[in-house]
Amino acid sequence: MMLKEAIYHRPKLNWAYAADKRTLHLRVRTKRDDAVEVNAIVGDKYAWEESRWTAPMRKFASDALFDYWETAVVPPYRRLRYAFHFRNTDEDLYLTEKGFEDALPDHSLEFFDFPFLNPADVFAPPSWVKDAVFYQIFPERYANGDPSLDPAGVEPWGGKPTPGNFFGGDLKGVLDHLDHIEKLGVNAIYFTPLFEATTNHKYDTRDYMKVDPQFGTNEQLKEFVDACHKRGIRVLLDAVFNHAGKTFAPFVDVLEKGADSPFADWFHVREFPLRVVDGIPTYETFAFEPIMPKLNTEHPEVKKYLLEVARYWVEEIGIDGWRLDVANEVDHAFWREFRQTVKAANPDAYILGEIWHDSIMWLQGDQFDAVMNYPFTNAVLDFFAKGKLDAAGFANAIGSQLAAYPQTVTETAFNLLDSHDTPRLLTLCGDDERRMRLAALLQLTFPGVPCIYYGDEVGMNGEGDPDCRKCMVWEPEEQNAGLLRFYSETIALRKAHEALRGAEIAFLQAGGGSDLLVYARGAEDGERFVVALNAGDADASVAVVVGGSGVWTDAYTGAAASVKAGQLHASLPAYGYAVWRRAGK
Repeated sequence: MMLKEAIYHRPKLNWAYAADKRTLHLRVRTKRDDAVEVNAIVGDKYAWEESRWTAPMRKFASDALFDYWETAVVPPYRRLRYAFHFRNTDEDLYLTEKGFEDALPDHSLEFFDFPFLNPADVFAPPSWVKDAVFYQIFPERYANGDPSLDPAGVEPWGGKPTPGNFFGGDLKGVLDHLDHIEKLGVNAIYFTPLFEATTNHKYDTRDYMKVDPQFGTNEQLKEFVDACHKRGIRVLLDAVFNHAGKTFAPFVDVLEKGADSPFADWFHVREFPLRVVDGIPTYETFAFEPIMPKLNTEHPEVKKYLLEVARYWVEEIGIDGWRLDVANEVDHAFWREFRQTVKAANPDAYILGEIWHDSIMWLQGDQFDAVMNYPFTNAVLDFFAKGKLDAAGFANAIGSQLAAYPQTVTETAFNLLDSHDTPRLLTLCGDDERRMRLAALLQLTFPGVPCIYYGDEVGMNGEGDPDCRKCMVWEPEEQNAGLLRFYSETIALRKAHEALRGAEIAFLQAGGGSDLLVYARGAEDGERFVVALNAGDADASVAVVVGGSGVWTDAYTGAAASVKAGQLHASLPAYGYAVWRRAGK
């Protein structure tokens, strides 16, 4: 008997959604290894008998407890009624909106209903994002191109970072090194904040309409964006709209005038005057930080101001989108208006939210295009860097993530392994470059949009803030040339082959207690890659069924792979890897 309690479906969200303007994806969950076949019975609600058909479902993901099934359906009239048919060796079972049935009801009124596929409801991130490889830059630490802009007390480049010191990084410095960025192969830059502020990280905004003088001017940023666009590189800025800084003019006014300030309602004040009592401010802030007062984004004047900020930098300066800091602490209504404003300025702008947990409610097509995919980050680090997961545990974690979101969300998820908020990847890997390569290889061959933190590509390490914010290493003799070559070659591989950028992924070898992970990318009847990663300290043998016709070769070198009786064979050294490719028809 199938376990009914494990079976789950509900319309909309990640279970029944519009994949495009014509196609619906239907999904349902069963207990792992419980059902041998699942079908969707579908049709139009106003012409059920004439339009009814059966759509086979495929198992597209699994985790420790469940299998997840999916089918793509093109409704003839953009409406759909549907039910599910489950089969195992001794039972047939049907699921409708009413519940479980031993036989399919004679009429469709009890079936699930997708009322209408409205084009306005389709989740449609910008098409360019799927093909992007991002590069995160902490501008104060990338390169000092114009010493005349240096703040007071600037320290020599390459010194030890502290929470409060400065080294003079600026826009000119980044511009001077666009050749490095382009040669690396990335085609999108994500800057941490550039707006005027008092700190080196600039998350305490003073003026949202002005580039910090330490970095340059608004005009210089526009010149920089134009220079990037000529090279095919997009530019994303950091929007700190959850909170401002202590020197933000409206906050200064409230500090001085208290409840009499015309800006008093721009912030969430519990008690006047504004002060700190036993370490807790009398006004809402980011993480109890007194210099970062939380903005009241429900206030009409605050909304007007911030939405003009959002429009100005996209429309006037030409940036390609926003990364939204502390996005989950801002109200949904504000983000809906924000999206409308940004997309009116540039329909191709990318809206990326910083959310560290489940984010489905922000990814319904009315707010964000993507979020920073920290669940992915944690799974990769737990397997490759920390050894907390075996291959089966990693595959299960990824299976849960793939099932949690629509395919269109997965394809443009922002997949990072480290950032200015975390220890660097090499440090997380115990300064073992082999482990780092495995993590980066998975990131660059996985569905979604990879982001590389500046300096990782040349072997920079560092513990958490501020050590992860070291000055970029530019001396060639101090850079890891082999690692840089690995990043460049793997990015080039990803950019050259659509199969590495799509959503199709299948785990071929991921055993319990094993450190060997093997997965396939691409369609079974088209171009296909097999990636083998040995996260253990001993040699590992790969033997996976690949079947079909076509010649398998090493994706990096073009050398012939070892295929015997339809199986791909290889021996990997400790922390070794291999990537094989079969050309499409």
